[in-house]
Amino acid sequence: MTNTLYDSLFSHHAGNNAPFLQLDDGQVVSYDAFLKRAAQIAHVLRTSGVSPGDRIVVQARKLADTLALYAAAVQAGAVYLPLNTAYTLAELDYFIADAQPAMIVSDSTNETEIGKLATRFGAKLLTLGGDTSSLSREADAQPHEFETVDRAPDDLAALLYTSGTTGRSKGAMLSHQNLLSNAQTLVDLWGITSDDRLIHALPIFHTHGLFVAMNTSLLAGAKVRLMEKFDVSAIVEEMPKSTLLMGVPTFYTRLLEVDGFTKQITRGMRLFISGSAPLLAETHQAFEVRTGHRILERYGMTETNMNTSNPYDGERRAGTVGMALPGTEVIVTNPETGEPLPQGEVGMIEVRGPNVFKGYWQMPEKTAEELRENEFFITGDLGRYSEDGYLSIVGRSKDLIITGGYNVYPKEIEDVLNDIDGVLESAVFGIPDRDFGEAIIATLVAEPGSQLQVEQIESIIRNKLSRFKHPRRYELVQELPRNTMGKVQKNALRERYANKERSPALS
Repeated sequence: MTNTLYDSLFSHHAGNNAPFLQLDDGQVVSYDAFLKRAAQIAHVLRTSGVSPGDRIVVQARKLADTLALYAAAVQAGAVYLPLNTAYTLAELDYFIADAQPAMIVSDSTNETEIGKLATRFGAKLLTLGGDTSSLSREADAQPHEFETVDRAPDDLAALLYTSGTTGRSKGAMLSHQNLLSNAQTLVDLWGITSDDRLIHALPIFHTHGLFVAMNTSLLAGAKVRLMEKFDVSAIVEEMPKSTLLMGVPTFYTRLLEVDGFTKQITRGMRLFISGSAPLLAETHQAFEVRTGHRILERYGMTETNMNTSNPYDGERRAGTVGMALPGTEVIVTNPETGEPLPQGEVGMIEVRGPNVFKGYWQMPEKTAEELRENEFFITGDLGRYSEDGYLSIVGRSKDLIITGGYNVYPKEIEDVLNDIDGVLESAVFGIPDRDFGEAIIATLVAEPGSQLQVEQIESIIRNKLSRFKHPRRYELVQELPRNTMGKVQKNALRERYANKERSPALS
């Protein structure tokens, strides 16, 4: 019996008493203990009625048991669906209705509210974290061994929702082979081994923190300092004992603000990796001056995992995301015709390879729009290649905002703003931000005779949307710029507000 992902990432660690996870409280979990815990949780999944192919929605804290739940889902043949812990109940309603999970695992503090959703959609609810964790309690009584469910390379292992360029979030279907092939490539490319110790301060509900960071560590047998939350002081403290850090640009700008962050602190570090949002060239250069290390920037997406990387051995060029990964094709095409463009010309980035997802969950039309018959995925990102093969991302064909590593679609925010009394219309867009890659800006047009109050607007947004979707600034304008077809020109808004202070009208 075989299980493509479990056999490669997990099962070979049976009997391995080497440390795997070190937690915030100092507890160390060995590889063997982790596998036994995953087996206990796999039993809970089976006795709860979870069958192979069933979805498991997880919105829970970053704990050792949360990672063991991921391993258990893979071992039991289920489809793991992690969700941002900041999502509101209204947002969860959409994901649960769309995915139709057999089980929902939530933080213990949200049991009552999410329990209502679970009942409405016929899903089993378990909680994780805290003294009342029902998943942990049930797992404690289960055996330490579980008969792994057979899964083929093309079977789904995960379903991750991504903000698209139009409409609601789409569920990207990721197979065992999608995840495994990417992890194998990255381990080889970045030289990750069992001698490495990764500082893990990323969330584990998206590709970067879960699949890039954890899958590569599992494959290589590396040690992981698992931090529940980002804490710049704790990261600096761990560096003399560690070799790897994977982060978003915010990590590196925050580190540069710490006086004690020096070459001496980082002398044992082997590699700093950045992704999920653009890293400003000035941050790249300032980091090298401070530490002597050049950050390795790479490029990936929920639908494809990682696509390109700056070289481990060779020039890590600021402002670029490097070259296509081995076994992956990354081309730049004419957005109108799909024909490949010469080096130096800006066009649509398309990707083909074993890392590319199987399509969007229950969205065949959308899948057909973005996944060509020749298996190239149309990313929606615009880029160009240098003469020597380095890819630079120059923008997005639509208005997707990436802030702090999270994808935000402006229309979702605009829909909330436009429903507020006194708001005639709005336009939301991103501008470059040193810390977050992009900051969200909302421009508002008031109805005649209305006076908009930023405190009221912020309160409504706070109750409707996750924190990472909240605009950084609100700007009051008389009208929105439009072209001759009546379309709002967000490029003009970006240029206008990129270096402008907050509007006094809404201060």
